[in-house]
Amino acid sequence: MPELPEVEGYRQYLEATCLHQPIEALDVEDTKLLTTDPITLAETLSGVSFTGTRRVGKNLFVFTDKPGVIVRMHFGMSGSLEYYHSSLDRPRHARIVFYFRGGFNLGFICPRKFERVGLVEDVDAFLKSKKIGKDALELTVEELAAALVNRKSVIKSTLLDQSVAAGVGNWIADELLFQARIHPEKPANELSTTEVEALREAIQQVLLTAIEKEARYAHFPESFLIHARAWDTSPYANSEQHLLCPRCGSELEIMRVGGRTTYFCPVCQQR
Repeated sequence: MPELPEVEGYRQYLEATCLHQPIEALDVEDTKLLTTDPITLAETLSGVSFTGTRRVGKNLFVFTDKPGVIVRMHFGMSGSLEYYHSSLDRPRHARIVFYFRGGFNLGFICPRKFERVGLVEDVDAFLKSKKIGKDALELTVEELAAALVNRKSVIKSTLLDQSVAAGVGNWIADELLFQARIHPEKPANELSTTEVEALREAIQQVLLTAIEKEARYAHFPESFLIHARAWDTSPYANSEQHLLCPRCGSELEIMRVGGRTTYFCPVCQQR
């Protein structure tokens, strides 16, 4: 699933390719992917140009030169973007295509149809209505502490709440807690000042690293827990294929926390 680092990559990609080109037409293969009526969307965007972007968590907002017209993109389970010339074939799964007058197109790739595109008038009002909090990368120590102080739920589940730290997904939450040496089942409101500071430092470290590496997990530092997750051929597995902690070499544990698969080190992340 595209998480904050991937969506930041899409934001940078869109800004590098699609700004200041009037939209000639919009083609929507499946209107269920839209949060705005298709006719309204097409008429509103006709002749409009993208002028800039803002990402908040996993949401990408694309500003236009038409006041009060902002395109919101959410990449669902596997969405992405592809900018291509009209002389080329339409990309596979490009179920929404923005056609620019200059001969280039932007395909919104929707393999599993969980992705969404629509219009919003005001970004902050939209975020408030959807209870989406501050972007995880923008959180200060004080803001993070305030968000956790009254939360009795375990810290892993709390971090996945988009009203607390927008953009944090499952593997990111595991990585943050591993780097901060916090057990995933510790109640959020029981974190010490030192632990909150370590967690905020981990948020910066992990997310900025993931953005820099373009979310290519194999390129992450060897000290990252992500190398031990199931989708990788882990360099931290012993002869019996038990996953080992990249920090201390102890056997990792896998359990369900809040219904989500969770990796942690019982030695480095003690209760």
